[in-house]
Amino acid sequence: MRVVFMGTPEFAVPSLRALVEAGHDVAGVFTQPDKPVGRHQNRLQLCPVKEYALSANIPVYQPAKLRDGEALSVLRELSPELIAVAAYGKILPPDILALPKFGCVNVHSSLLPKYRGAAPINWAILNGEDRTGVTIMYMAEGLDTGDILTQGETAIGIDENAQELTTRLAELGAELLVKTVDAISAGAVKPVPQDDGASCYAPMLSRELSPIDWGQTVRHIHDQVRGLYPWPAAAAELDGVRCKILRTRLTGETGRGPAGTVAQADKKGLKIVCGDGNILEILELQPDGKKPMAAAAFLMGHPVKGPL
Repeated sequence: MRVVFMGTPEFAVPSLRALVEAGHDVAGVFTQPDKPVGRHQNRLQLCPVKEYALSANIPVYQPAKLRDGEALSVLRELSPELIAVAAYGKILPPDILALPKFGCVNVHSSLLPKYRGAAPINWAILNGEDRTGVTIMYMAEGLDTGDILTQGETAIGIDENAQELTTRLAELGAELLVKTVDAISAGAVKPVPQDDGASCYAPMLSRELSPIDWGQTVRHIHDQVRGLYPWPAAAAELDGVRCKILRTRLTGETGRGPAGTVAQADKKGLKIVCGDGNILEILELQPDGKKPMAAAAFLMGHPVKGPL
């Protein structure tokens, strides 16, 4: 099938690669414009999808806007039978959605209708879900509201963070996308409307989510650490130093004292009593201006006493 692919970050690369390796004719790739990086913002950084597309000799297009007619003109010249989207970062206007013969499909990293929106992987972890997955859906004008074509489900590991889960879901999404495109080509798909009443929203992340409240349950804080990794990251002040908390462990232990009590702070580790009386161990952290380090290494120069 002749396909135009739209995507930007690392999550989208496996889907693009899978389409190419499956033998589909990828006529072009749309990505976000290159971003300036460096101290003086004088270098342009290629996004992962663009890097792969160039390595595969696929034409790359990076329109700043999709509603001024230029993108539509390019797409008409490319004449795709299908547009496949994975984490592109732009909303497709109605004239583009209506262009391909077989429509536009999206690789969404949740089990729709749950977690529509920008950060479904993070919010699944933040909310303590033990399962999630990927949905391939027809795109509509609403936010992730189109009919479901296929879904794949997977368990979320108790210590798995958002970055690790993203990597797994990217591969699952790539596998499902190829199967779905093949089914569309064969006329074998059966779209299923979403149940809007069962939907929930996964908004963009912000630093306002970072501060740890030790009065919360141990599982809530553990999920906060996992769900906000690597950005914006959970954060707490330890010995007067603001630290990103990067990795924690549920100990199964209970402690004495109010929430924030330091149950242990030595070369064996750093353990904190949480609001439900259970103890959370901090394994890895990153003080402001420093590199990530083991909690035991931080404690060598910072005798954390608490209460936090």
